[in-house]
Amino acid sequence: MDLNGKCVLLGVSGGIAAYKMANVASALRKLGADVEVIMTKNATQFITPVTFETLTGHKCMVDTFDRDFKFEVTHISLAKKADVILVAPATANVIAKMAHGIADDMLTTTVLAAKCPKLVSPAMNTGMLENPITQDNIATLERYGFTVIPSESGVLACKDVGSGRLPKEDVLIEYILHAIARPKDLAGLRIAVTAGPTQEPLDPVRYLTNHSTGKMAMPLPVPPPCAARMSPLSTARPPCSRSSLPPMCP
Repeated sequence: MDLNGKCVLLGVSGGIAAYKMANVASALRKLGADVEVIMTKNATQFITPVTFETLTGHKCMVDTFDRDFKFEVTHISLAKKADVILVAPATANVIAKMAHGIADDMLTTTVLAAKCPKLVSPAMNTGMLENPITQDNIATLERYGFTVIPSESGVLACKDVGSGRLPKEDVLIEYILHAIARPKDLAGLRIAVTAGPTQEPLDPVRYLTNHSTGKMAMPLPVPPPCAARMSPLSTARPPCSRSSLPPMCP
């Protein structure tokens, strides 16, 4: 699987996990992608723009009013150029801005102008992530069509233990591949997932069955990136691609 001819725009905001995005940029380049990077000013406190410029071969944009002497509106040109946008790590601040259409820096203005698929990977302290305000903002992004990549759990930089850790680099790349490179061979289909005992006919009168209650099947999470909200009255999964499922998918 390669990304030749595809432009991936990475939005890096001011979280400690920003340093991981250098590996993501490098891996995407090796897959043939044209990688552009936008950083918030706070992100530059954790990793320098020069790092991304060296890895991508493009100027790393930070300042909306940077005089790059190109006769184009940079945030609009990047929004049109990108085939997919990944905002990672996405801080509570940036998530709130994107959810409410606040565009006060290069990253948020570009995201607001873009029409391509948008991926958001929240990374922050557990208390901030689980705050109802943040959860509402994440739900708002999903309602507007953003794909939210679930955070991992573990020991955080602040030494707390819980959710809020940025997923591993290969997980982020898998989401990008799913968005713009994987075939969607199940697109438009609805798949019924059933749970409970099964019955196999033995003859016209008898059958073989089991004592399954379905309790194990019902709590099974729908693995990303094919995950989406399901109606409480239906067990049908939303359209996704069998060949595009990540390794953790059944």
